[in-house]
Amino acid sequence: MSDGSQQSHLERRPDEQWREVDRYVTDLLSPDDEALAGALSAGAEAGLPAIAVAGNQGRMLQLLAKTAGARRILEIGTLGGYSTIWLARALPSGGRLISLEYNPAHAEVARASLDRAGLSSVAEVRTGAALDTLPQLAAEPGAGPFDFFFIDADKVNNPRYVEWALKLSRPGSVIVVDNVIRGGAVLNEDGDPSVRGTREMFDLVAAEPRLEATAVQTVGSKGYDGFLLARVVS
Repeated sequence: MSDGSQQSHLERRPDEQWREVDRYVTDLLSPDDEALAGALSAGAEAGLPAIAVAGNQGRMLQLLAKTAGARRILEIGTLGGYSTIWLARALPSGGRLISLEYNPAHAEVARASLDRAGLSSVAEVRTGAALDTLPQLAAEPGAGPFDFFFIDADKVNNPRYVEWALKLSRPGSVIVVDNVIRGGAVLNEDGDPSVRGTREMFDLVAAEPRLEATAVQTVGSKGYDGFLLARVVS
């Protein structure tokens, strides 16, 4: 005889169940506190797109950064600072995070949220196209190497962002690239520019001897997508 509760869950649409499971695990293991919830609220009030990572994904990024022993973190794509808060909280004393954001309005929202979270002294948001600000960053004395990279910006330029991550890395650095499955559209060789950029990024990583990597499909409150996880080996 089947379990009625289990049956009711199975009868729901998959995306509804994904959201429910995300709520369940997030509420138990990585609930938003006032600063995190405030960052999401501030972004919504400012009209930012609702594309921040989910809470359980934010916790995953934080745990990965801690596991890597990251003291210097580079984020490409800040949005409203939600993921930035998770990552900044992974830093040990003396650690530093730099986040690059194209949109000045988004950057202002993120800076205010970081300030409310008490993290403005360790997390800096820089404004401008990342392909312009990355060379400037690389030219700064003592800017790198970075121990952990989170890439979550325009997907067309993902290959270039991974190349810059390699330039600014050290052996043992960890690179996470978000939204790499794109609802399965990554299989489409003739997909839109974001898909083509993502596929080029996969080809680059696969051919790069300095990287060992994998990608994981995910489902949840953000739908069907996934992330690439890479480690710099030399």
